[in-house]
Amino acid sequence: MTLLTGVPLLIGTLQVPHAAAAGAAAPGPHAVSVTINAMSPVAPGKGDTVTVSGTLTNDTRNAITDAHVGLHRGTALSDRSSIEAVTKRTGYLPGADGKEIGNHTEKVDRLDPGTSRTFTLNVPVKDLDLSGDGVYPLGVTLSGRTPSSSYDQVLGIDRTLLPWQGSAPAKKTQLTYLWPLISSTHLAAETGADTQQTPVFRDDKLAAEIAPGGRLQKMVELGKNLPVTFVIDPDLLATVEAMTKPYRVHGPDGPAGRNQAVAKQWLNDLENAVTGHEVVALPFGDPDLASLAHHGKSVPSALSHLGPATELASKTVDTILGVKPRTDFTWPVNGAVDSSIVDVATSAGAHNVITRGDSLRDNNLPYTPTAARPIGGGNTAIVTDTRLSQAFEGDMSKSGNASLAIQEFLAEAQMIGLENPEQQRSVVVAPQRMPSAAQAQAMAGALRNLEQAGWTQPTKLGDAAKAKPDPDANRQIPSRASYPSSLRSQELPVDAFRQIEDTQTALDDFQVVLAQPERVVTPFGNAIMRATSTSWRGDPEGAAAFRTSVRDYLDGLTKKVHLIRKSEATLSGRSATIPVTVQNNLLQGVQGLTLRLTSSQPNRLDVGKSQQIKVDGGHSQSFKFETTANANGLAWVTARLYTADGKPYGAPMTFRVNVTEITATVMLVIAGGVLLLVLAGVRIYLQRKRAATEGTGDEENGEDSGGSTAEGKDDDNGGPGEDSPEQPSDPTSDTGSDKSGPSGSGEKVDR
Repeated sequence: MTLLTGVPLLIGTLQVPHAAAAGAAAPGPHAVSVTINAMSPVAPGKGDTVTVSGTLTNDTRNAITDAHVGLHRGTALSDRSSIEAVTKRTGYLPGADGKEIGNHTEKVDRLDPGTSRTFTLNVPVKDLDLSGDGVYPLGVTLSGRTPSSSYDQVLGIDRTLLPWQGSAPAKKTQLTYLWPLISSTHLAAETGADTQQTPVFRDDKLAAEIAPGGRLQKMVELGKNLPVTFVIDPDLLATVEAMTKPYRVHGPDGPAGRNQAVAKQWLNDLENAVTGHEVVALPFGDPDLASLAHHGKSVPSALSHLGPATELASKTVDTILGVKPRTDFTWPVNGAVDSSIVDVATSAGAHNVITRGDSLRDNNLPYTPTAARPIGGGNTAIVTDTRLSQAFEGDMSKSGNASLAIQEFLAEAQMIGLENPEQQRSVVVAPQRMPSAAQAQAMAGALRNLEQAGWTQPTKLGDAAKAKPDPDANRQIPSRASYPSSLRSQELPVDAFRQIEDTQTALDDFQVVLAQPERVVTPFGNAIMRATSTSWRGDPEGAAAFRTSVRDYLDGLTKKVHLIRKSEATLSGRSATIPVTVQNNLLQGVQGLTLRLTSSQPNRLDVGKSQQIKVDGGHSQSFKFETTANANGLAWVTARLYTADGKPYGAPMTFRVNVTEITATVMLVIAGGVLLLVLAGVRIYLQRKRAATEGTGDEENGEDSGGSTAEGKDDDNGGPGEDSPEQPSDPTSDTGSDKSGPSGSGEKVDR
């Protein structure tokens, strides 16, 4: 049904003489606005007086004179379709709108161009001449004269509906009204770099919603005393709970949040409000089931978040509100379903799908059937009433719109009971996901008046799901092709789910190296759930920016664990130690990583075995690799971190190693040369000593001298090789520092 709630309801533009019996009706371009702002009682009893008040506005260029405001009662409507027809009609039709009720008019002497004035009509119920139970159209008209006419004409009309029932029905319609507490995404994945992990908000707009007068504050205040079923996105509770503590608003040097008191009050009020009410928790973040079904299924891991989101929903509501919620209901956008949406919606254990009558149509039934419909596989479709669910989607800040919406809601509810009074039905109403404060006020007004009228009986959603199904009601789930194109155009694309999957993979790889993974898994896991929220519909740019911000922040954290870059290292021995330093700028330690070196010339330089690393938060640590050089020359060495399952972690770090090995042969030659010099010195010393003691004779003994030289040569030739000491071992460490240039022999560098 289309409700005319966005603008004042008519505005009559037909000039109709009061000699209506003649049937004369001449249309004209007049625009005298008649707006009904209120009617009370909404559902009057026999002894009541109906009061209708509103506003008249002269939008013409001429003054209206000798005018009066009158009330017309039309014939009782026969069904719900006729209610819709009345609300769509604009011009005054004498036969349909009925005659003016005499003796209950209000005189208007003059209404100048562009001016407005109020009116109030009081008509006793007995003068309305209501013939029987039913919905009666009421019309308020302005009749008067203009300079172009010499007789009274109906210059404007507005309509409302009067539901009338002399006594309570034998079988009241069971009515379930969902009361949604849902908001858009406000929390970022980012948290403060402190022990408490101070939450960071994308904005501080939620404060206005939960503050006094805000839409969510009104929803809680009004819902407390209404017979409704609360339907809550647990992400809203988690977000408000985060506001009760110190928090920061996103941005460079973002300001500290100042709404802790407002958040605490709202949660306290909500905890009191849900007492005695049924509470249904949607999966955490209110995931867009249609987007998941139509696009997410193309990405292998997309559906894997639905189960954890359902589990987290129960835990969140129970922890914050102290209430064990029902998690066996899902609610696709606008209740629009097809076979793929039902498959996804029920995949995580929620076997009740809240849909709507314009998705599962009952075109051949002359009455409104019960909401519950078995659809196979142990699943139930809860088909909400379309007209009742859409009754308050207009601008309810205008009193005229709100008044008509309330009257129409009651009229529709009453007509459901009159359609088949011998058969009791169970009807479910699911309004828009995020009602404004004015819409909430109008919804509450309708429910209070409906309760007073006594035509319906309030029922919990769980009971509605178990109601006896109507055997003639439609149970056929529509095909995918029948899904509304207007809704399909707002869905998250496949690329969005691919990006979410990549972020989840990066998170999985990151958490396994952390000493306290919960500090990262919780905020990022929740952010990934929020990335599929229904609230992103109509905001594709915001959705894309949120997904990107989550991934960028995660990448920034992973890069805080990295290798410190090295410059060229020089090895001047066969074996040496090369240190590689790991920097951890996180607040927590990392572990389970493997540091591996790879040589571009393994035949020239063997870099040793990989090492398991563990580095405390805010620290750096060097890990020493025992290397072996087999040949001189340059070799490139690549250092890289790996996770326990062999996946590379972070960027590799490559540095050059210059091998300047001194071989064993060279060392023997040098040692032999040194020994020969020592032996030669000893021989000379002995010869001189002998010469000093033996005198001149010794000097003439050339044979003795010649025999000593040969021996010495022998010694020179053979002795040193047999008796020389071991070759000194190679230096244990000789690597270049991070500065340019090789280090000295035997230098140990530990960075």
